[in-house]
Amino acid sequence: MFKNSPFYLFNLLLLTSLSVYSCSSTDAKSGPNGPMGSGVIPAVETVQARYGALPLVERFSGNVRAENQVPLYAQISAKVAKVHVENGDYVREGAVLIELEDETFQQQLTQAKAGLRINQARLRQAEAALSQLKAEFEREQKLNEQSLTSALRMEQLEAELIGQEADVELAKAQVEQSEALVAEREEALRRTVVRAPISGTIGQRNAQVGMQVSTNNPLFLIGDLTKLRIEVVLTESMLNKISVGQRAEILVPTADNATYAIEAKLSRISPFLNEITRSTEAEIDLEDASGLLKPGMFVPVDVHFGESEQATLIPTSALYTDPNTGEEGVYVAPNAGSEIPLRIDDENLSQPTGVEFIPITVLARGRMEVGVTGIESGDWIISLGQDLLSEGREQARLKAVSWEHVTQLQSMQREDLLEQVMRQRNGNNASE
Repeated sequence: MFKNSPFYLFNLLLLTSLSVYSCSSTDAKSGPNGPMGSGVIPAVETVQARYGALPLVERFSGNVRAENQVPLYAQISAKVAKVHVENGDYVREGAVLIELEDETFQQQLTQAKAGLRINQARLRQAEAALSQLKAEFEREQKLNEQSLTSALRMEQLEAELIGQEADVELAKAQVEQSEALVAEREEALRRTVVRAPISGTIGQRNAQVGMQVSTNNPLFLIGDLTKLRIEVVLTESMLNKISVGQRAEILVPTADNATYAIEAKLSRISPFLNEITRSTEAEIDLEDASGLLKPGMFVPVDVHFGESEQATLIPTSALYTDPNTGEEGVYVAPNAGSEIPLRIDDENLSQPTGVEFIPITVLARGRMEVGVTGIESGDWIISLGQDLLSEGREQARLKAVSWEHVTQLQSMQREDLLEQVMRQRNGNNASE
């Protein structure tokens, strides 16, 4: 076993916590079987194997995001005049978050409106001239019917009429152009006020009064913290096991160093794999009224995807690989049940009891349990302390523990184990 592995730490914790019992039960000077002799009888923990179906669980790392979590940017370049919100503020959709300096935009709008009025006046002039020319053309046309005017005059009026109609069309186009410019200036002026696009909570505030902002500067992050989304990366090999609707547990650390499991279901899985990483993303929608989860957190996510066939179950920590042969197996105390009256979680250790290494075949692996063949349900399995038996020792002092105890140790983080080891060690030194 590697010294940075959880199981090595389990054994270190076990050796620290149980050595006091082993030492107190044997005189250090009593002979080769004393603690100071070469025949030290180690203290180990043992648990009974049981029969059942192994829950198939895969653990992933989940990234917590708020629903509609989006960064907010200014849509124009300007200086910040006022900031109306702070980190943690809840705002409604449409609420004013920031006001930018708008004097330049006000002036540009005024100029655009003046240009619009000028072009509207030119249009009225062109339309009036066209109306007058049409009236004159109609009079000349009646005179022409009576042969009272020349054909040259009529051709001249027709040319003038076409030219004046073109002037009207040009004036109309100029008015439309001015109207578009006014609308653009009004929109720019509106963008000096940054509003909340959704209802949610403000975070990661970067905006400060007086700072110059542009379309590339993030001002805030906003999202609905009451509706969260857990994003989980799935590998190509897991897609045949994981599907939408399967049960998931989001494991959240609490203030008292415990772990709180939030149950949910897989909401969706993207059908498109990344061509480089060959992975895709699953999402879990979660209504987190408890407030334990925050956007940006990485949390363990256990996805349950079925059960194995019925088999003998042992804790994962009971597995041991012989460093000499590479053979995988477990240490068993075959006579523990009949010769030693074991009581679960009793602090006392048993008398020296025979132990032996038995090779096993793993049928299925879970996160906390393993389904195996080679041993029977009810056998007493050494769950912690196998390293202490690996030097050919054939006896051990047993401390019977429950499955819950073993599971709790297996669930502990490496730092928690080290802290417990040091606390146990300091307590033993104080008692001496």
